[in-house]
Amino acid sequence: MIPMNSVLPHIRNNRITPLSEVEEVKGGARKSNPEAKPRAEKTPLLLGFDWGTNKSCMKASWQGSDEMAFDGIVPTVVGYAKDGVIDGLLPGDARVLFGANAIKHRLHLNLVSPMVDGVVEDLTASRDFATHLRSLLQTPTGSEVRAVIGIPANADASARENVRVCVAGLFDRVILIPEPFLAALGYRDESRLNDASYVDPVRNSLFVDIGGGTTDVCLVQGYYPTAEDQISLPFAGDKVDALFNDAIRKTYPDCELSPIKIRELKETHGFVGKTSEPVIVSVMVGGKMRKLDVTEQINSACQELLHRVMEAVKTLIGRASGDSVVELMQNIVLTGGGSRIKNFDTELQRCLAEEGYETPAVKAVGERYKEFVAKGALKAARQARENQWQQVIH
Repeated sequence: MIPMNSVLPHIRNNRITPLSEVEEVKGGARKSNPEAKPRAEKTPLLLGFDWGTNKSCMKASWQGSDEMAFDGIVPTVVGYAKDGVIDGLLPGDARVLFGANAIKHRLHLNLVSPMVDGVVEDLTASRDFATHLRSLLQTPTGSEVRAVIGIPANADASARENVRVCVAGLFDRVILIPEPFLAALGYRDESRLNDASYVDPVRNSLFVDIGGGTTDVCLVQGYYPTAEDQISLPFAGDKVDALFNDAIRKTYPDCELSPIKIRELKETHGFVGKTSEPVIVSVMVGGKMRKLDVTEQINSACQELLHRVMEAVKTLIGRASGDSVVELMQNIVLTGGGSRIKNFDTELQRCLAEEGYETPAVKAVGERYKEFVAKGALKAARQARENQWQQVIH
């Protein structure tokens, strides 16, 4: 085991100014802070980058400053103009659109998801998307940008190399760190470390990060996690969508819903366990509005995710040292989009208790789940030693 302070030195002394919500701008990104300028010509911009399958989050500040230079969330999608699209239909007659703009104009675009199962799938689209995100930073010419990028737990050498290829020439130096570890770091409240009642998530916790492409489960116990401390499942939000869609088409063969609509319904109505009332949704089919009862279909898809998370959690609890398990069971944390599925935390806790685990406590990080990986990545960037940054050659 590698001591955490050998990777992120003096992290306990770090103090992060809480972020206030800032207005979103067209395209899905939040505004840059025009006042947050570098203090010196060669001061690098530090970037925490959560490159998600469905949504990507960036948080940036200049080295030595607590001011945010950029804070934004962008849907991870690239739209390429369809052949023959006439002038005036796409903004500025652009041939490529990104994020919310791509989704808005999807009728005239071929949408491409750069990431699949949490890793780079389409090198061209990923490179285009990374270039777009880099342009949002609006740094002075010649500025050095250093990025800590979250990657799925147990990402292999090929997945890591694809990330480096996609950001070469855009970011000058990078560090790749597993996403659940960064989520724990981002969730940590340094201002409460001296509070005896505060349960430090970095000290001894089990983080479950349910994203779009992967579900990453990680033991976080004060040091950089090893491969044995992590499990990455290629079953997450996208697979839930697929199961949900298949079930709807089986029950209602004449209903063909778009992937965007399926995801929207899941994010709004997804649940595990029991519900007090049926899930009735209104959808457009053949130009007519119809009401569908999708209670069983959406519950079945979400229950499969719960089952897989439960098995991964049990596996990692079994790998933890006996001396740490009692405290660990009190600090099981859910994050990522899947953590917002109704009753997921209480049902996972119930399942663990039913299998005999001693007083488990499961909690979800809440509505701000989208920012914790990027927030943790920025903390890591601020604490990284010079020799830990890897230069990215174009």
